[in-house]
Amino acid sequence: MATKIFDVELSEASAPQAGLENYDHALFLLRQDGRPVGKVTVAVRDGAVDPRELRRAISMETVVAASHIIAAGRLPLPPPPKLPTVSVAVCTRERPDDLRRALTSLVSQTPQAKDILVVDNCPATDATRAVVEEFTGVRYVCEPRKGLDNARNRAIAESNAEVVAFIDDDAVADPGWLTALVRPFADSRVHCVTGLTMPLELETEAQEKFETLSGFSRRGFVKREFRSPPVNPLATGNIGAGANMAIRRNVVDSVGRFDPALDAGTVTQSGGDHEFFSRILRAGHTIVYEPAALNWHRHRRTPAELRQAIFGYGVGIYASWTRSFLVERDWGVFRRALGWLVREQIPRLISSYFRPSKDWPRQLLWAELQGCLRGPSAYLVARRTARKEGHE
Repeated sequence: MATKIFDVELSEASAPQAGLENYDHALFLLRQDGRPVGKVTVAVRDGAVDPRELRRAISMETVVAASHIIAAGRLPLPPPPKLPTVSVAVCTRERPDDLRRALTSLVSQTPQAKDILVVDNCPATDATRAVVEEFTGVRYVCEPRKGLDNARNRAIAESNAEVVAFIDDDAVADPGWLTALVRPFADSRVHCVTGLTMPLELETEAQEKFETLSGFSRRGFVKREFRSPPVNPLATGNIGAGANMAIRRNVVDSVGRFDPALDAGTVTQSGGDHEFFSRILRAGHTIVYEPAALNWHRHRRTPAELRQAIFGYGVGIYASWTRSFLVERDWGVFRRALGWLVREQIPRLISSYFRPSKDWPRQLLWAELQGCLRGPSAYLVARRTARKEGHE
């Protein structure tokens, strides 16, 4: 069973929707004057959504959405007096079909980026280069050193814009994505901006579970600013994700580059983005979460991919905390890790044997815990590898 996704204005959400014959739920992204303000999920029965059920669900969201709009000010917002120049970077490896879809969404952005970079990370074939050649104004860069953070660092080095925006190769940018992502940089205190990421499709059980457990859209529809204090630099999960983020290029002068021992392509598997957010906060800079900067992410489609993703997130979290302790000398790592283990992970795992949960199947709980336990040693291995290869 699957969920059909609709993208609608609040004023038009109650209109009949087609194409629901093979779905058991419908997810509606709700907009007000083009700005994402909420979402609702309703059941599909006999190939249709009950209009009364949909109206009831939307009526509750409308109240919340209205408060968001009032808090954000009158929309659409006027353009700020000056915005920095921006490059868009797509770091990729052997995903030509996903990349083609991502680039199609990027070349139609208004206003357009100063340039669009595709960083091909340790390629095994020429498939990525071939896709890039289909698009005018997209620049191909090959980064032979394996690892997503190596690719991110290469994108920063290649760009001559003031801001570098990152989007995953398996994501699609909404038409207003780039404008909304760059707008907060009009404030000189802001050094990083993240956006809202919605699921591109929910066609399989694995995708449904990922959205429930780790979906990026859980960060919500309210614009927020993050500073330390009061935000704990070790608690960056609610800030955003590397699938939808932009940074001032010169922030690396004060916080350093992305750590090549973290994230995809290394044994740590993830964590490079959130660890980088930690350093930005420690340096006294501001990070903004702007839900108007919307993109759509294709979640992993199979149970094996889902389990690997959950395992990888566990590895990445504890690997990034290991770095925070070794490099930043943040002793709060131990309190954070122990608290998560004792208050959340172990109780949920024990509960799964007595009261199994659809939301957190036992095999995924074990996958996450095993990943967390692997994280510290994985970081040490990846760090040694990075040093041998001359990344540091």
